[in-house]
Amino acid sequence: MLKPVRLTTLSLLVLSAVVMLTPAYADKAQTMTLLAKPPALPDMALGKDKAPITIIEYSSLTCPHCAAFEENVFPMLRSKYIDTGKVRFVSREFPLDIQAAAASMLARCAANGDAPKYFEATTMLFKQQGPLMERTTDTLKAVGGRFGLTAEAVEACVKDQVLLDKLTADQQFAFDELKVDATPTFFINGERLRGAMSFEEFEAKLTSHLKR
Repeated sequence: MLKPVRLTTLSLLVLSAVVMLTPAYADKAQTMTLLAKPPALPDMALGKDKAPITIIEYSSLTCPHCAAFEENVFPMLRSKYIDTGKVRFVSREFPLDIQAAAASMLARCAANGDAPKYFEATTMLFKQQGPLMERTTDTLKAVGGRFGLTAEAVEACVKDQVLLDKLTADQQFAFDELKVDATPTFFINGERLRGAMSFEEFEAKLTSHLKR
């Protein structure tokens, strides 16, 4: 005859902890699966593919907080974590307006599949955020010219319906499936973080992930 199992206080606490943690782990696993789904536009990434931490940023080229991250946080993040093999950084577009969409398309055309060139283009565009909003066409042509694109090539790029459709599809997927509704939004190994952060705040998150 089987004896009934007696649950001690400790075992009850452990069981309770497992029940409480399971939804969080399941949610993170689902998020990781969704993030790993190939987007319509190829990912633009810096860093080693096998880095222990993957950061995916959803940003808009007309977002002031995104520009602040680019200027104040990303350079230190790149030198200390990306270039040293600890972080793979992926940039994904989430344009908040037509100017940002056109700028993202230009960055794609300027890079022509080359990730370092893409990041170089987006850095230029972030620095020209004010002119981009006020004199969009002139700014896009000026930045495009730095990458050898003629005025005609820039116009053709921002009128490319196929490119725009892919950009829109990726943004819609991020909104519907990943619940991205603001920029910048970061995913650090699947953990979602919204809004601007200092380098110290960002580094604290990275340190916690590296210890796991």
